[in-house]
Amino acid sequence: MGFLKIRFIFGEQVKYFVKWALISCITGLLGGVIGGVFGHGIRIAAAGFQKYNWLLFLLPVSGVLIVWLYQVTGEEKNRGTNMILAAVSSGEKITLPTGPLIFVSTILTHLTGGSAGREGAALQLGGSLGSLIGKMIRLDEKDEKVAVMCGMSACFGALFGTPLAAGIFSMEVFSIGIMYYAALVPCLFASFIGAGVSGLMGLSGEHFTIVEIPGFGLGPAVIIVCLGILCAVLSVGFCLILHGSEHLYRRYFKNPYARILAAAALLICITLLTGSRDYNGSSMGLIEEALEGHVRYEAFVLKMLFTAVTLGAGYKGGEIVPTLCVGATFGCIVGSLLGFSPSLCAACGMAALFVGVTNCPISSLIIAFEMCGFEAMPYFALAIGVSFTLSGYYGLYGSQKFVYSKMKTELINRKAN
Repeated sequence: MGFLKIRFIFGEQVKYFVKWALISCITGLLGGVIGGVFGHGIRIAAAGFQKYNWLLFLLPVSGVLIVWLYQVTGEEKNRGTNMILAAVSSGEKITLPTGPLIFVSTILTHLTGGSAGREGAALQLGGSLGSLIGKMIRLDEKDEKVAVMCGMSACFGALFGTPLAAGIFSMEVFSIGIMYYAALVPCLFASFIGAGVSGLMGLSGEHFTIVEIPGFGLGPAVIIVCLGILCAVLSVGFCLILHGSEHLYRRYFKNPYARILAAAALLICITLLTGSRDYNGSSMGLIEEALEGHVRYEAFVLKMLFTAVTLGAGYKGGEIVPTLCVGATFGCIVGSLLGFSPSLCAACGMAALFVGVTNCPISSLIIAFEMCGFEAMPYFALAIGVSFTLSGYYGLYGSQKFVYSKMKTELINRKAN
């Protein structure tokens, strides 16, 4: 009887493994191709914006077109990434137009200079793909949630080139305090395949070099702890600014077309006033400058402003790269003021702000390793741990749930602020 029981259990495990290996391979291949095409589309759009100055003045046109696309498809109330998170945490259905809409509208945003990223859009693309695959092969409700996470990992890994972080992030972001380990194999398989496929398509990942990593000791540790504290405060402020801008737009501009036109006018004005295009788009150039150890003191404030004006009004894109940019520029400035490796502080600030707004400490640590290497491991760990603890229950995504308290070993089951 014992042998039969062991055989039965092992048989179930094999069945699970084979089933999800096949599904994740298909999802990874499709997600890699979609992510690769999307990534190249974003790069072409961003390059076009930098080359042709007049594209900035088409912001009203792209904005109106985005609003019209969502209205004509009946997706005016589409909650974007929040809908994807709710699909796993509470069973909300992902609508079919979500993927195509975010694909087109994010490219339009980047083409005309909106301040947004692409990885948040990748989560929507991937979640939509996973949901579609789940429906096509008639997965049950629980397995369809795993398929959604699988799709998110595939597109995130394809676009950002950090497959390990992409696989873990998709399991960690939904419910803080617990991990969906049933999705471990599907998410990792899909993310590595997605990254591999997009790599074959010529889409390289994001990797940075830290110019100087001082020896770890008490003094440097104290400085990084202080940076983590400051990043926790900044992450709360960034979340409040992003959410507050949306509320302000809706309060003063009831019509979505009026909102998007007001944002277009604001973006054009502040771009011309700054005399720079560093804050439009994803601002990867600013991150590179910060990691090199030099950036303007007002850079992080301006990036927050540009991003809030863009996303609050209805332009589409992700919040993740803008978050990394704000964290990197802020960290570089703190390091410069304290006389302690601005490059290292930029890398730590990037990771610390990311964890402060996403509440995903494991993913934050892994993404720091994949982007910047393992040499700064103790600094990353301290900055991330401190920022995660002190950032409270704020977050980019209102559908994100805190299952366990950050301060006590108790269930709280509350949504992010």
